[in-house]
Amino acid sequence: MAKQKPGKSRDQIKNSNQISSLSKRKSQDSIIDRKQKPPIPNEQKQAQLQVGQQFPLTIKRLGINGEGVGFFKKQAVFVPGALPGEVIVAEATKVNNNFTEAKIKKIREKSPHRVAPPCPVYEECGGCQLQHLDYREQLREKWDIVVQAFERHTKFKIEDLDIRETIGMEHPWGYRNKSQLQVGRNDRKVLAGLYGINSHKLVDISNCMIQHPSTNKTTQVVKQILEELNIPIYNERKRTGLVRTIVTRVGFQSGQIQLVLVTAKRELPKMDKLIAEIKKRLPDVHSIIQNINGEKTSLVFGNETIHLEGEEVIQETLGDFSFELSARAFFQLNPIQTVKLYDEVKKAAGLTGCEKIVDAYCGVGTIGLWLAKGAAEIRGMDTIGESIEDARENAARHHIENATYVVGKAEYWLPKWEKEGWKPDVIIVDPPRTGCDQKFLETVLRLKPKRMVYVSCNPSTLAKDIQFLSKVYKVNYIQPVDMFPHTSHVECVIGMQRKDT
Repeated sequence: MAKQKPGKSRDQIKNSNQISSLSKRKSQDSIIDRKQKPPIPNEQKQAQLQVGQQFPLTIKRLGINGEGVGFFKKQAVFVPGALPGEVIVAEATKVNNNFTEAKIKKIREKSPHRVAPPCPVYEECGGCQLQHLDYREQLREKWDIVVQAFERHTKFKIEDLDIRETIGMEHPWGYRNKSQLQVGRNDRKVLAGLYGINSHKLVDISNCMIQHPSTNKTTQVVKQILEELNIPIYNERKRTGLVRTIVTRVGFQSGQIQLVLVTAKRELPKMDKLIAEIKKRLPDVHSIIQNINGEKTSLVFGNETIHLEGEEVIQETLGDFSFELSARAFFQLNPIQTVKLYDEVKKAAGLTGCEKIVDAYCGVGTIGLWLAKGAAEIRGMDTIGESIEDARENAARHHIENATYVVGKAEYWLPKWEKEGWKPDVIIVDPPRTGCDQKFLETVLRLKPKRMVYVSCNPSTLAKDIQFLSKVYKVNYIQPVDMFPHTSHVECVIGMQRKDT
């Protein structure tokens, strides 16, 4: 796939002095995380906005959640749907001591990058945040979100960092391989969708633009079957009914579809007729599963899973590797971009075939498998036992004999292995959105492997962790990757090496 360029290259930006100007904005424009605002002096508090007040606002940049950010009397204002460069009339909807939330009343000067979102329920749904922004500009803005994080949370000079252009998709639609839609019913029909922004109204989604077409089709047909058979639909408020969620997943390479019906109880009325109709109308459905979740919770899956029909797993392929996906197994949601992401990890690791690698937060071992052929040895760990079992099975299936996987935290295993005489040359880490555990970071600085590769889904926690690691490591480069087009999310791969190497 060709890379999408989000605007000017880094060298071009340097030549036009734009990077040097970033530091000048730091005192004001980089305040984008509404949960971490500095206290406002008393004289500024006197100028606090009121709910319902309308005021002019120039949007400076995008915030970490994809909203427009402007400043009114030195106070940050967050406006969903507003774009950088636009001049709007805003109306305050929520006023806090350190920031204000507002909505657009009128756009006086429109961004040249504003486009009409193709999704008919875009403004109601909230699943995407940036469909109204041209895709090439989305990539540039995601680059800027990474810049903002390093401006705010580190002491680095932005002009000294090699923050590369965001790697995008050639066709940024229909990329998600998994759909989880809540089920409800109105007076006329069965609905399946997401709850609207700041509401408890279920928005029916008949054709999600970022979902693979097979998941959309499967969900719609299952809705029709549930309606025709009059199978009870779960009512969250009354806690009555049965079917709660329709989960569909497709293997991009295999074409196999897995359907999971999440129900409040184990008993599934008309189950034989239901399965027969699914097989008749959806011949590509390879696996039919029931999951029971009777709890009052926002979690989709419960602890009990029942295999109803077909295979228990579906097949998916990434590069040279094939994976068996069970109903609750974690797998990257965008297979096309995952290959690009893992290739960037391999590039950042700089392998020669002699390295001993630690794959921390390894999950089911996909990153370690991607690197195994270029390394002497891989050792991975994760606190979830089921993930480690899957990692071991994945390694065995692909005849990878230089990979070892254990249950537990890296801060336990790394010192233990060191005492046994084993020390890594490279550490790969792909932590959750909260970032790395502090004890893990301290362990890395004590062991001082030659190189480290950090894969992040949260620029803010990434920047904080990199600042801590900079005591020992220098940043070679930062590579943003757009895993979720039309949303505000951006992934990064950071290559680091010990300063004395």
